[in-house]
Amino acid sequence: MSTKRRNLKDFVFETSETVGESQQPASMLALSSIVLPSKQPRRYFDPTKMDQLIQSVKEYGILENLLIRPIPDQDGQYELVAGERRYRAAQASGLLEVPVTIRDLTDSEAISIALVENLQREDLNPVEETEAVLQLLALRLQCAKAEVVSLLYRMQNDVSRLTDNVISQPEAESIKAVFTELGLMGWESFVSNRLPLLKLPEDILDALRSGKIEYTKSRMIARVKNEQLRKTLLAEAIGSGLSLNQIKERVSSFNNAKPQQEESESAPVKQRITSILSQVQKTKVWSNPKKQKQLDKLLSQIESLLESE
Repeated sequence: MSTKRRNLKDFVFETSETVGESQQPASMLALSSIVLPSKQPRRYFDPTKMDQLIQSVKEYGILENLLIRPIPDQDGQYELVAGERRYRAAQASGLLEVPVTIRDLTDSEAISIALVENLQREDLNPVEETEAVLQLLALRLQCAKAEVVSLLYRMQNDVSRLTDNVISQPEAESIKAVFTELGLMGWESFVSNRLPLLKLPEDILDALRSGKIEYTKSRMIARVKNEQLRKTLLAEAIGSGLSLNQIKERVSSFNNAKPQQEESESAPVKQRITSILSQVQKTKVWSNPKKQKQLDKLLSQIESLLESE
């Protein structure tokens, strides 16, 4: 990508006046000439905030240009690069034209700009933010997101072991540079606090994506081992607005209750075994020739059961 050494924020938010003579000036364009890209870095928009934006657009129009690029072999058609909320608000408001800035961008540049533009928004939820950062890193390193995750964990392990095996590698330096340019958080914080989000149960991820619960609370709820209890706690946390401390208390009580329940359920079995052993010692059943074969068979079954554990 030709802009690798430029600050990512500046690359996204440059206007037609600052880019240079080759930059086309802002102009009005028919909304019907603009289409959304096939891969959207953002999947959730807060309905309340969207309604507020729609009302603003109806009253004042679109105040910030949409960034678009020409679609090859489709004359007069453009793909949206940045400004999806404004695009959707314009549609909902019935606008026929919108102000745009047109730029010739490669696929990689367009995706990078869309990702960074979204990462600068305050209302981006933590799951989408995490996924966007990983996608941006994958683009920079030209590898799969799974490889990025693996490299991040290796970097964390090397830091904890005070070694430079991975940190000195160019890939690691590129990762650190992206986090510096974004200015959102350090890569260490991202690994510790954000990557674990992607391992959360799907119902918790959905609640996070829709903004129904904070990520600190979601990580605590995910510690509940019993699926049904976890779902119940998630619903209660959302419906009643439980605090993090209240959630911690419930998680602790749930997880502590489970071993006690298992102990209670297994108690009758333990008591029967103890009672049977006592009777065997008293009656010396193994001395009875008629019962030896049956006893041997039962002992073999018990041994087989123990070996399977």
